[in-house]
Amino acid sequence: MKRTGVLLIQLGTPDSPKTNDVRRYLSEFLNDPRVIDLPWLGRKLLVNGIIVPFRAPKSAKIYKELWEFGNGVSPLITHTVNVQNKLQARWEAKNVKVHVAMRYQNPSMYDVLEEMRKENYDHIIVLPLFPQYASASTGSAMDLAMKIISKWWVIPEVSVVNQFWDSEGYIDSIVDRAKAFDLKEYDHILFSYHGLPERHVDKVYEGDDLCTDQPCETEINDENKFCYKATCYATTRLIASKLGIKEEDYTVCFQSRLNKKWLMPFSDKVVEEQGRKGAKKLLAFSPAFVADCLETVIEIGEEYQEIFTSVGGEKVQLVPSSNDHDRFIDCLEALVNERL
Repeated sequence: MKRTGVLLIQLGTPDSPKTNDVRRYLSEFLNDPRVIDLPWLGRKLLVNGIIVPFRAPKSAKIYKELWEFGNGVSPLITHTVNVQNKLQARWEAKNVKVHVAMRYQNPSMYDVLEEMRKENYDHIIVLPLFPQYASASTGSAMDLAMKIISKWWVIPEVSVVNQFWDSEGYIDSIVDRAKAFDLKEYDHILFSYHGLPERHVDKVYEGDDLCTDQPCETEINDENKFCYKATCYATTRLIASKLGIKEEDYTVCFQSRLNKKWLMPFSDKVVEEQGRKGAKKLLAFSPAFVADCLETVIEIGEEYQEIFTSVGGEKVQLVPSSNDHDRFIDCLEALVNERL
């Protein structure tokens, strides 16, 4: 029987909340040309000369809060290892082995793929844990995996999963998380996705076409099927349909922006706007993150709560991510089985 290695890839996290570790993580992350797509010299000057030196000490304080929330460890690591273990248990036979790597920092893709090379698999399945394709996440993870594997003398069969936003198991895991809350208690619902520069989604299209030329807010077609914005809206429609949420009762928005030329509307501005309109309770989904992390626990759970309270609101309730929900494991198992 053929032996298959499955590589689950998450974005990554600092080794600790210490400033030096955070600096090392940010430097590796932001120097990735798929993340900040500027010419080499401009990127180096911006990242190493401005962003990392000023951002690392501030980010270290935030990561310290996250580590405290995670009982001394990054929740991203905890949830991802739980997913690995649960997924591994789905195959009683020893012909499938699940590995975990981080795109940035540890466990590194270089080390984990070297372990997989030594396993001499017949088949490797690369599965980045990003439901909606973006060059800065899925594209970057796949790019590095291919570069590493391409240097092997013996290259096995390789399959990749580049997105799974429409997987029923993934959608059901989010829907089931939401059932812990009474949706009728909330004045408005946010579907907050990680932001991207507008130029990143524009690069998906050929010629002079732009994302704004496509009906990304309302449909998926052959032109926009790999557009991050389009798949975020499509993900939302699937979740809303299963939960019976009317379109007028929710807003799709984008968080973690660096400047004004990122996908809009901005999540923090939507939170503020809802508070000024008189909303008292908001429910926030963050479907781009399959594991709770800094962007969900701290940015939405704490920072948006502060914004909302400052304009008269009372509660921003975060719906937990899929984490190690059994239906999410069903999703990953199905994605692997389709390629075995």
